[in-house]
Amino acid sequence: MNFEKYPFEKLAELLADIVPNEEYALSALTIGEPKFETPEFIQNTLKESTSTLQKYPASAGLPELKKAMINFVDTRFNVSLQMDQIIPTFGTREALFNFPQFALFDKKDPTIAFTNPFYQIYEGAAIASRAEVIYINLTKENNFKAVLSDEELKKCDLVILNFPNNPTSAEMTKDELSVWVKKALEFDFILINDECYSEIYFDENDKPASLLEASIDAGNPEFKNVLVMNSISKRSSAPGLRSGFVAGDSKILKDYMKYRTYVGCASPVPLQVTAAAAWNDQEHVDYFRSVYKKNFQLAKEILGVETPQATFYIWLEVEDELEFTRELYRQKHVKVLPGSFLGRDEQGKGYVRIALVENEEKTKEVLTRLKDFIDG
Repeated sequence: MNFEKYPFEKLAELLADIVPNEEYALSALTIGEPKFETPEFIQNTLKESTSTLQKYPASAGLPELKKAMINFVDTRFNVSLQMDQIIPTFGTREALFNFPQFALFDKKDPTIAFTNPFYQIYEGAAIASRAEVIYINLTKENNFKAVLSDEELKKCDLVILNFPNNPTSAEMTKDELSVWVKKALEFDFILINDECYSEIYFDENDKPASLLEASIDAGNPEFKNVLVMNSISKRSSAPGLRSGFVAGDSKILKDYMKYRTYVGCASPVPLQVTAAAAWNDQEHVDYFRSVYKKNFQLAKEILGVETPQATFYIWLEVEDELEFTRELYRQKHVKVLPGSFLGRDEQGKGYVRIALVENEEKTKEVLTRLKDFIDG
């Protein structure tokens, strides 16, 4: 199998020969990892749960964890799930990688489509599944929204969308997602939306929609062929907790659960207990969202960029993303990620991804550095 180098390995190679300006401290705006301390109540719950290490974790997940996740989906999206319509996962990365292998296992010549540019796990899953890939190109011309022709959709066994989108910060409305649900039913492919950034939004009156909501609106309340994945990592500044879920079509999930018992990727019981507490709490999520909103207000003031509807990324258009990245690091000791490292077939070229995951003070300082560099 020929797996591509990860974007951060490519970035290290790109910057390897550069001596950065030591007048400034290093500021890395490359990785989508919140730089805030995990809330104290989450840490305390974990400390108080260590006695459960004596137990093997169940692959199906603790009932209290599943109920907490179901409560989150109900509260946030007004979608009521049954216990057989959701499976806790060890974050979403493992599920995004192994679900396509499960789903495409008995397909002779499988085809998978996913948004491009993309989170590289999608590509890794396609390679591991020996699947043909159709890229759903997100461009400035299509407002970074997902579109495929019917001829392409007829070939698909599995489609992975990612909205709110990493890296472009684009969003799709519930009506737009409903069109995809109808296509999944018409052409009988499995449709997944990776919704890991659904909780990093900035307008209470314009929250990102879930594919589950869109499925109901499309007349598919049983979520046939429809799944979503979500994670606590961005929502709770707790990526180390490794708590995610896959939810939707119970028939698909029943067979996927059997598969998972063999994979052996169940989360340790203390982490499940802790995750249940985190999924059940909203106050800390509101706080983090307010911090990200301030960061984007600074970005608008300093760089003149528009605030996205969701995510904590700026998808900044530049003339030459590789040269921009090298010179920014050389002159200002700031790391960003070239968009071409996140895409294929020229997608992402001419952009850099900037992650605003620091506190307000650090964000203001580094954005000022970035502005000085751009102004030259």
